[in-house]
Amino acid sequence: MRHARRRIVRRAARLAAVGGLLIGGTMVTRAVASEPPGPSTAPHTLARTASGAGADLVARLGGDRTAGHWVDSEGRPVVAVTDESTAEAVRRAGATAKVVRHSMTELRSAASTLRAAPRVPGTAWAPDYRSNEVVVRGDRTVSGADWSRLTGVAEGIGGFVRMERTEGVFTTRLNGAEPILSTAGRCSAGFNVTDGTDDFILTAGHCGPTGSVWFGDGEGDRQIGRTVAGSFPGDDFSLVAYAGGKAGDDADVVAVGGGKGVRITGTGEPAVGQRVFRSGSTSGLRDGRVTALDATVNYPEGTVTGLIETDVCAEPGDSGGPMFSEGVALGVTSGGSGDCAKGGTTFFQPLPEAMAALGVRLVGSGREGAAAGTPAPGAAGAPGTGASAPVTGADGTPLLARLTDRRNVGPGLLVVAGSLMTLVATRWIRTERDRKAYRRKYSATWS
Repeated sequence: MRHARRRIVRRAARLAAVGGLLIGGTMVTRAVASEPPGPSTAPHTLARTASGAGADLVARLGGDRTAGHWVDSEGRPVVAVTDESTAEAVRRAGATAKVVRHSMTELRSAASTLRAAPRVPGTAWAPDYRSNEVVVRGDRTVSGADWSRLTGVAEGIGGFVRMERTEGVFTTRLNGAEPILSTAGRCSAGFNVTDGTDDFILTAGHCGPTGSVWFGDGEGDRQIGRTVAGSFPGDDFSLVAYAGGKAGDDADVVAVGGGKGVRITGTGEPAVGQRVFRSGSTSGLRDGRVTALDATVNYPEGTVTGLIETDVCAEPGDSGGPMFSEGVALGVTSGGSGDCAKGGTTFFQPLPEAMAALGVRLVGSGREGAAAGTPAPGAAGAPGTGASAPVTGADGTPLLARLTDRRNVGPGLLVVAGSLMTLVATRWIRTERDRKAYRRKYSATWS
């Protein structure tokens, strides 16, 4: 009986050790494999620091001596300057200088002249700091006669205005991270904001006029709120007041798909060349680079100015969705051309400008220590507690999310090591007992 109990104990120990190996291995491998390929591998602080350095130099040196700034492929700040003495000042400050012919004042004057010309829907323009030009684009809806007239305006400005035809159509992306629906169509929730008393969703202005009622499902059974303020055209932002007054748990998280999200810690302004991310309910999480600032787009519904131009793709249904980088909120999706199969151009309403106009701030923007890829049961814009999982722990956190948490790499390795030690120990005990039994048997035989 005693030997039977020992065998049961040894078998139980071995089974526990094997189970520990499986669980520990899962914790390590899934935690490493589950890190989002976009936000978690994006350079942290480097682009933001470079952007700030370039912006400070441009502000200090002035628009007559500089012509914009951007971040190069190594994340270093580059400033366009109009003379060698200014270039030397930029180099002394630790940035790279590029001497160009036309100043920021000239580029802005060219854009003003284009805005004063007769409006042509389907066109857009923005300053290209790296080529020191203003680039004018026309989509396939622009007639030959209209394009010819606009080309004449560009030629009158000077040789630094470049004309380009583009595939697709410049449209608002009506129809996000989390979908919101109304009789006007489908849009995306952008960021959760507050005026200090009530919470709101900040999304695109073209999604619907003031008074539009928004729902979280197609049946109209779950009302989210009502549009209470906005601006479109001219700008492209609006404010949806939550029906219950509050956004709910994890209101400072934006969904990126797969039950995960990115916690937003503040707002900022992007730099040309900076890597950014956009999330939308149609095309999910996408990334790309900022290609221009202060862009103007002539949508069929009206002209919007001061937009961020990017090469991030988007599709109908992504309107109003959040754009961010390194946990910093940058803008909401306005519109563009192309799709995520062929690529295209997407424009974003800058967030700081919209928040200032609406008198709101981000919900929980002061929170520290958040990392990309944290579980997001209540993503930005999701009413109530957000998405649920069929199997959860005692606190409601999905068990798979616990296993895939990046912080489990260390504990997972400890579990693996402990399980291996248990297996080795049980094997050694069994071997030692077999050796002693062998000695007793043959000692009795020879004696």
